[in-house]
Amino acid sequence: MKIFNSASRYAPHLLGILRIMAGLLFLQHGLVKLFGFPEGAMPGKVPLMGLMGVAGIIETVGGILIAIGLFTRPAAFIAAGFCAVAYWMAHGSQGFFPILNQGELAALYTFVFLYIFAAGPGAFSIDGMWEQRIARD
Repeated sequence: MKIFNSASRYAPHLLGILRIMAGLLFLQHGLVKLFGFPEGAMPGKVPLMGLMGVAGIIETVGGILIAIGLFTRPAAFIAAGFCAVAYWMAHGSQGFFPILNQGELAALYTFVFLYIFAAGPGAFSIDGMWEQRIARD
């Protein structure tokens, strides 16, 4: 159908929106671990010099970089690997099915970040602005 074929012209914009939202949602996980914000969210503020503290740093820095579209591909690649490791460390040992081991979010983040790594930042990104500037010069 013609309407569905014409929707592909919005793909870069939707990719940019997906990148921004995934980055901001990922950032939330880091803010909880590093700053205990928002208050009451689990796991809450954790010690910086532990595994959860390192996770908080990766989630915070990666979330910011992915959301603003700066160094998007390397940040998304690292975030995807981090989420895959987090899945197997925290969830995979509790059973095979993500819906039963509460690992569906980690699994989804893994594949969303892999897609962003492969597809690039899309619209509304600093990386994209740099590419356009270099192309003009």
